[in-house]
Parts: sequence; C-alpha cells; structure tokens
Amino acid sequence: MEKNLWASITKLAPLGPAFVSVTYGAGGTTRERTHSTVRRIRQETTLEPAAHLTCVGADRAEIDQVARDYWAAGIRHIVALRGDAPAGAAGYTPHPGGYAYATDLVAGLKSVGDFEISVAAYPEGHPEARSKDEDLDNLKRKIDAGATRAITQYFFDVELFARFLERARKAGITVPIVPGVLPVTNFAQVTKFSGACGTSVPRWLADMFDGLDQDPETRRLVACTVAAEQAGALRALGCDDFHFYTLNRADLTVAICRRLGLKPQAAAAPPPVAAA
Repeated sequence: MEKNLWASITKLAPLGPAFVSVTYGAGGTTRERTHSTVRRIRQETTLEPAAHLTCVGADRAEIDQVARDYWAAGIRHIVALRGDAPAGAAGYTPHPGGYAYATDLVAGLKSVGDFEISVAAYPEGHPEARSKDEDLDNLKRKIDAGATRAITQYFFDVELFARFLERARKAGITVPIVPGVLPVTNFAQVTKFSGACGTSVPRWLADMFDGLDQDPETRRLVACTVAAEQAGALRALGCDDFHFYTLNRADLTVAICRRLGLKPQAAAAPPPVAAA
C-alpha cells in the first residue's frame, strides 16, 4: 500500500495540485503511519500536504501535540474532521477529555498555530444531522471557529450541489466550498459506502455500470467519462476548484484532468486541483 501511495504521488506531482490530503486513521500504528507519510511528503516532494486530524481516539493534549509536531515540520494545512465511530461501536461518542466535535477541533488547532484549515461539508446533509438546516448551521460554526475552506463529501447530482451552495451563501458562508469528485471504479463498493455517508446514488449511474462487474477496463473508461462530465458541469456553475478523491489510484485523476485541459507541462503555477 505504501508503494502504491508513492507511485500515486509521483504521478500526481507534475499536475501541480494546490494540496494533497492524507486521510487519518484513529489510534495505533495507522495514525502514526499517517503522520509519517505527511512529514515525508513535506520533506521529499514539492507537494503541499494537508494532514487529516479527527476527534476520535485521543484527548486534547495528544491532538495538540500532533498539531505542534506538524507545525514544527512545516505543515500548515490541516483537514479537521469529527471522525467516524470506531468499528463495532454503536455510534460516535466524544473521547473523554478530547475535542467533542469538529468545531471544537478547529478552535483548538487555531490556538496551536495559524493553520489553514479545511472542514467537511455535506451537500445532502450529514447522515446523523436531524435536518439539512441543522447541518448547515454546524458548517457555519466550523467556519466561524476558523476554518478557511469546506470540502464536500462526494456527490453525483450537480443540481443538488448547486442548491446546497446557494443555501450556504444565503446562510453567510463565504469561504470556498470545494466540490468533492469521486471517480467510481467499483460500483458495488461505492453503493455500500454511499449508504453509510448519506450520498444518493442516481439510477442513471447504476445503469452506466450495469453488467460491467467482470470488465474492469470498461469500468475505468466509464468512471473517467462520468467524473469528467461532472467536473465540466460544475465548471458551468462557476466552480474553479475540485477535490478529487483518488483513493491512491492517481491514473484516473490524471486522465480526468487531461479531459479538463490540464496538462503537466502547463502546471508551473499550482492550479486549483486537490487530491485525497
């Protein structure tokens, strides 16, 4: 997996992404490997790393120390998330003595250093929110606490995103809201994950992948086409930034960027593309 990661980094670097985010595993060696990877990106590449931090599995002192270590290593961008409940848990419960929610984490990080902080946004509402209005209020609190950008959960309905963006602006959220784009290579897996994170999977997308379970090459072509068309539609809405969820498969993101007109030799100045 580590070899896969660095192959992806090598492939993405010539595109000059604004930043690359590294997802965070709560607790134990997974967390330590995440921290090590972020520091290595900072030290060995020209890419700008954005380190994920969550509220799960650590108290405030531990998280603050991680943030101080990042700052000392020259890392200035953090993606601050509440995080998911550990496997087997009935639901999310704040860690005793920890940051309870992402809003608290953002405020805490700002007290450690003047980090650039990205937070999560949910065009269809967080699955645990009682309403979309409540979820939007929560996003506003994260921004007011010091977040400088919101990155959305992936979605497939561009009109749905447009309505969310309009509601967010009316609510006084003025920071950039970057749409998350997920190239779909495993439709069954995405359907399962979407059910857990509250993302709707439209029927037209299911039809696109119908009958391709044993045809990975065609699935990849379809994935590239769908994601490029989605990015094009978002551009028509005025979106200039995109956050691609690469899942360590950089080739699809590179192909999509090509479809959008972004070539490595044109990336002397970092273009507004991010990868996770």
